[in-house]
Amino acid sequence: MFLILLLELIGTVAFAISGAIIGIRKNMDMLGVCIMGLTTACGGGIFRDLLLGQIPPSMFTSPIYPLTALITSIITFIPAVRHSHFLQVHHLETTVFLADAVGLGVFTSVGVNAVQAAGYGSNVFFALTLGVITGVFGGVVRDVLAGDRPYIFIKHIYACASLAGAVVYYLSSYVFPVFPSMLLGAFVTLIIRVLAAHFHWSLPKAR
Repeated sequence: MFLILLLELIGTVAFAISGAIIGIRKNMDMLGVCIMGLTTACGGGIFRDLLLGQIPPSMFTSPIYPLTALITSIITFIPAVRHSHFLQVHHLETTVFLADAVGLGVFTSVGVNAVQAAGYGSNVFFALTLGVITGVFGGVVRDVLAGDRPYIFIKHIYACASLAGAVVYYLSSYVFPVFPSMLLGAFVTLIIRVLAAHFHWSLPKAR
């Protein structure tokens, strides 16, 4: 359980960083940046818990998750206050991408694991769907709040990467222990996202 908690906190930090940086680039104040980080990190988990019938969602019963997201957002916000050239940092876009990819991978595995822990593991469709929703929903909320079209609709392979990671975790969890299976699923999602961005893989678009 400790290792799973650690993995969830890593995903929380990663998503909070991506949300906070986008809030900074949209010229939001500290409150706006914190809300962006918080909703990105916890949005998917809230929706997951609601679909599982877990009320109140874990965000409100385990304050370690929102506190981690808020602290991460504030730490991310500090350089933007102290250094006027923060938004022009060359690697800022890469930071957002990698943080988002890590968060997507981690929370996809976490979502499938939550379905199994709730006793619905035999329902493959529910497990995989909720894994993807947990992974992508926080990013969707982040992009909507920022006034952007969600990543899931326009960026290189995104939801498909999440689905692949969910499938890998689901299958491997019947062969290997839970934590290594979660790591494997998260890693598959991350690698697909990186390769898709590098080689410009994408689904067909309407012209």
